Amino acid sequence: MEQVYDGYRCGGKNISPELLWHGEPKGTKSFAVTMFDPDAPTGHGWWHWIVVNIPVHLHTLPKGAGDPSGKRLPAGAVQTLNDFRKPGYGGACPPKGDAPHRYIVTVYALDVEKLPVTSDTSPARAVALIEKHAIAKASLTSRYGR
Repeated sequence: MEQVYDGYRCGGKNISPELLWHGEPKGTKSFAVTMFDPDAPTGHGWWHWIVVNIPVHLHTLPKGAGDPSGKRLPAGAVQTLNDFRKPGYGGACPPKGDAPHRYIVTVYALDVEKLPVTSDTSPARAVALIEKHAIAKASLTSRYGR
C-alpha cells in the first residue's frame, strides 16, 4: 500500500520506491526513469511517473523521490506531468475488479545531459524526448490489482 496512489478510492501512501541501477553503456550522459501501466483502460496506457535529467554519476533514486515537491530528487532532475496531470509520482490505482495491471519501471541511459522539459511538460512530449535520446534501457515489471 505504500506505493499505491492516494486518490480515486485507492487509499495508498503514494510513495515512490527506491530504485538502483548500474551497467550503463559508454556515452551515457544522463538517466531518465518512467513508470507506465499499459493495461489502463484508456486506449494508450497510463504514465505514472517520469523523471529526467538524472546526473550520470548517480545510480539511484531514494524512496520517496517522486514527491511532487522534488525535494528528494538529485539536483537538476525534473519530474514532468504524469497522467494524473501532476508532476511527480502517481502510484498504482487500477480499477477495482480489473485483472492485475502491469507497472513497468524503466531506466533509460540518455545521450544528452539535459532534456528541455519542465514540471509542466506533458507525458507524451517527455517520453518522445526520452525515446529520441535513449541509447539503452532496462525495465522491471510488477503487477497490482484490487
